[in-house]
Amino acid sequence: MSRLTAGLATVTVLTVTASGCVTVHGEREVVPSATKAEAATALTDFLDAYNKADKAYDPALDAGRVTGSFGATTQAGFTVRHTTSPGGNPQHSPLALSDAAYTIPKQSGWPRWFVADADSNRDQDDKGPNDTRWLLLFLRTGPEQVWKLAYLSILGTKDVPAFKTDKDGWAEPVRPDDPSLAVAPKDLSADYASYLQNGKPPVFAPGDHTSAWREARQKNAVRSGRVSQFIDQPLNDGDFAPLGLRTADGRALVFFSARHFERQTAAKGVRLDISPDEKALLTGRINTSLTREWISNELALVPPKGPVVVTNRIQGLVGTKGE
Repeated sequence: MSRLTAGLATVTVLTVTASGCVTVHGEREVVPSATKAEAATALTDFLDAYNKADKAYDPALDAGRVTGSFGATTQAGFTVRHTTSPGGNPQHSPLALSDAAYTIPKQSGWPRWFVADADSNRDQDDKGPNDTRWLLLFLRTGPEQVWKLAYLSILGTKDVPAFKTDKDGWAEPVRPDDPSLAVAPKDLSADYASYLQNGKPPVFAPGDHTSAWREARQKNAVRSGRVSQFIDQPLNDGDFAPLGLRTADGRALVFFSARHFERQTAAKGVRLDISPDEKALLTGRINTSLTREWISNELALVPPKGPVVVTNRIQGLVGTKGE
């Protein structure tokens, strides 16, 4: 996972409706968003493009197969690596995804999407805490477009929920404004950004990506003549909009995105440190402050009532600015 996230730099997602209320290209019929054969081909096409880009450290080689939060972070990551290692990746080892299962919702119109649940060669297959499954959300925005990977989340093998399906095995997407959930998917990004800023609204369960992250940022806000200010913003439009599936136990598993900034200001005479990776994305000149920008994609379990559990967060640096 560390090798992949070194190349990650964000991801994009588009909202879809659950039933035939939307007309796009004249299509009203509720149908599976893809066949399983199409889903398998989409996964293979992504892997081919990603491995070429990782080997060459060239973001152009997989730009046509990624989008949204995942696309933003991987493209920035490969841009950084291309600058710091222009000869390519000397430690390239192809990413492999096996034992894939596909959760495909029925929906109308465009965009369309599905989730692949696969075992990667980046973990330990020992049924222990380091044995993981990758949930990859693929998005297609029109009949002439290709499938692109928009979201990636990584869970323990025992943490992947069972999804609600009909008699034919097709999954049920969750409406962005679903009133049956404790938080509607369309509100998750804004609520998450607000929660990280001030702890409100108190809709998120304590955990590594909620209360613990807030505490860590507060603890590190002042360090050796440097003061950090944190700003969090919702990322909810276009390819970054939330997408969710109904689980077998009545909850929703929702993929969503957010944007984060840290503005670090130095006291007089104190130098701000910047890593080679950060320097590769730098705009402006560092005099007294340095702002880092990240994009993250989260995975949340949303119940009908009670707190939202953020089960995974993958975050990538996408920009730095000196002032």
